[in-house]
Amino acid sequence: MILHVDMDAFFASVEKLDNPELLGRCVIVGGQTARGVVAAASYEARAKGVRSAMPMYRARRLCPDGAFLPPRKSRYSQVSERAMAVLRLFSPLVEQVSIDEAYLDISGCERLFGPSVDVGNRIKQKIKADIGITCSVGIAPVKFLAKIASAMNKPDGLTIIGEYDVPGFIDSLFVEKVPGVGPAARSALLKIGITRLGDIRKFPEDILVKQLGKFGRKLYALALGNDPSAVCPVRSVKSISHEATLESDTKDISLLRGFLLKQAEAVGRALRRENADASTVFIKVKHSDFSQASRQTALCPPTRASEEIFSAASRLLLAYEIKKPVRLIGVGVSGLDFIKKPRQMNLFPETGKGYKKWEKLDNTVDEILERFGDDAVKKGRLFDQDKEF
Repeated sequence: MILHVDMDAFFASVEKLDNPELLGRCVIVGGQTARGVVAAASYEARAKGVRSAMPMYRARRLCPDGAFLPPRKSRYSQVSERAMAVLRLFSPLVEQVSIDEAYLDISGCERLFGPSVDVGNRIKQKIKADIGITCSVGIAPVKFLAKIASAMNKPDGLTIIGEYDVPGFIDSLFVEKVPGVGPAARSALLKIGITRLGDIRKFPEDILVKQLGKFGRKLYALALGNDPSAVCPVRSVKSISHEATLESDTKDISLLRGFLLKQAEAVGRALRRENADASTVFIKVKHSDFSQASRQTALCPPTRASEEIFSAASRLLLAYEIKKPVRLIGVGVSGLDFIKKPRQMNLFPETGKGYKKWEKLDNTVDEILERFGDDAVKKGRLFDQDKEF
């Protein structure tokens, strides 16, 4: 059996954990600017209609007395690491899929911890006792059903779909509950009369493929209860990025470069936590009319230094002709190498010679920030730009 563990209203729960005065209140975490969106909402806020990705101004209308808080990413990461450590006490096969959720394969663990339902309850009790937050657990023979089950009785729920329950559960499951089925896929399925996952078995597989491409083949397999994806303890991170929606549209290059600097520092810190080097930097630009553009460049040699990432991103921005005001800007890296390999020496010494210096400086700054908080050290270029991203 496979377990899917999902922390309940994670960001909001951490805020309540750190500030008991928030208990029982509507807590909404997200961007605090006029264009901010909700990152997480407590269940009290959800009862009033607040949802993730909702514009913050709408959330304020629905919960005028709510506690509106900016995200504290480093704190959430700390609590997440503690939660994942708890999960690894119950199985060596733990696949973290986001900051607040993970899969466990407990095959062979019955002798140690008992039946799967007992494991689920022990995980819930351990996380509550050791960390102080609640989670919901879904248990099923395959991953996609375990994920669906974990959402069925939130918060603080436990739902099990036994092997013999699978056919009946699939027959009654609305297709929009299946991971990966968004509005477009649901609309395409409705056109041919499919409203529940079990309905798919009434059609030839090629009909699904014609409607949905490769995803149609996957859906057909899921309708049969087949999900061959295994729980993989090590997930390959392909890219790391940060982006920000600006408080007001702008063409100000200086302002945009300030955002890139902040984002490059965050991306660099993430690379160093992952012990990875990046070989490609890219920027993303969204304009006031919601049109988008992206640009990328190679990093030679690959690096994890924030300043090198910023320099490359800045060059991309300066080379990009901004004809319309910018609404959103972001920077990211890809081509990640998690194995520290010997670097090819540069033919010309002046090319890329500063990356070692910047990496040493970054490592020192990371230690300071880890010990004293995210605001302990700030580059002078950012003192006049008090913007959130």
